[in-house]
Amino acid sequence: MKKSILLFTFLLTILSSCEKDDNKNPEECYSNNNAQSIVNDGINREYVLYIPNSYDGKSSVPLMLNFHGFGGSASDYMQEADMRSLAEADTFILIYPQGSCLDGSSHWNPCPTGGDNKSTADDLGFVESMISEISSQYNLDMERIYAAGYSNGGMMAYGLANYKSDLIAAVASVSGTMLDCTGPTNHPMPVVHLHGTSDGVLPYNGNNDWNSAQSTLDHWINFNNTVLTPTITSENNIERYVYDQGDSSVSVEHYKFIGGEHVWFSATYQGQSTSELVWNFVSRYDINGLR
Repeated sequence: MKKSILLFTFLLTILSSCEKDDNKNPEECYSNNNAQSIVNDGINREYVLYIPNSYDGKSSVPLMLNFHGFGGSASDYMQEADMRSLAEADTFILIYPQGSCLDGSSHWNPCPTGGDNKSTADDLGFVESMISEISSQYNLDMERIYAAGYSNGGMMAYGLANYKSDLIAAVASVSGTMLDCTGPTNHPMPVVHLHGTSDGVLPYNGNNDWNSAQSTLDHWINFNNTVLTPTITSENNIERYVYDQGDSSVSVEHYKFIGGEHVWFSATYQGQSTSELVWNFVSRYDINGLR
């Protein structure tokens, strides 16, 4: 199974922002500013929390989780995949969780532990604990919890779609893919997937280690019973594919960046940044489908 998310030296080379430092504890592979912490599975875990000034606690608000890539840190990723202005404008709580260390690099484990999984990190449980903690402190709309991620973080978003669909209303993946561990998703799952055709880390057409963008899309197209022939539009070097009319009126959308590399994309589509494309898609849904 394609679970070996953690073994690639090329991922270390390309994505890792964690270099070993003699002054660091060997278990530390990241550094965050102003991080919150929670204990899950006996391990201290971190996340960067952003509460918009527009939040007053009177009305329930959505929660957006955004997961960094392999080797990343939450606070650095918040600068790269910045959704704070959107959180202010649309009043939602924003969390950038921190992956735990494995062999000197931070990572996400989107699959249940055990079997041939190379990681013992209980990241599915960590996310559930984190949501429980935040919901005890803030007025969350529990039907509007969304997950997005870049690269290995995109894998984590798909892991939540598979194994924590009782909590997650919609997901987004940027330069990511889905692993072969697919779980008991218990409601139609809106999905938006952004991927570059020149991605040298998680190839657009897949390889022996990774599923292709289309095979990942096909899983959700079939699961959601959407139309099989998409509506296609394009602008500059970006093609948009919309598979709609799914169960509970959900859709699966794909932004294909022609020549795009393994990045959180800086190019815009119809004036929308990657962060806007992600938020504008997921926010159309709650856990019951189209709002």
